[in-house]
Amino acid sequence: MANVTNNRPLSPHLQIYKPIPTMVMSIVHRITGGALYVGTLLVAWWLVAAATGLGAYDWANWVLGSIIGKLVLLGYTWALIHHMLGGFRHFMWDLGHGFGKEFSTRLAIANIVASLCLTLLVWVIGFIIRF
Repeated sequence: MANVTNNRPLSPHLQIYKPIPTMVMSIVHRITGGALYVGTLLVAWWLVAAATGLGAYDWANWVLGSIIGKLVLLGYTWALIHHMLGGFRHFMWDLGHGFGKEFSTRLAIANIVASLCLTLLVWVIGFIIRF
């Protein structure tokens, strides 16, 4: 109750803080984790359609092969790679390394850059193998 008498909020919120790379990557890591649920359901749907028969498989391929389907799969690929790289960051922290302010900021920026580059690489290789 002491905070109420000082007219201060009981808990700071995002509008109080200036966004910094480590904070943004923490939020994005949580968002990509949630997005992986939806993307994994799509992959499971595609696998079930493949096991069900040619009609279901063709329909699933048509949906996922459309422009919107490819954009969703591109987003899923990025979320998967980004979340994986964020997991490596967390593993490093669990081992007691990388807590310095400058290093953790550089690592957060490297996480976004590497996830975008690796996603592009995966899709370029996918298109090369496809044709």
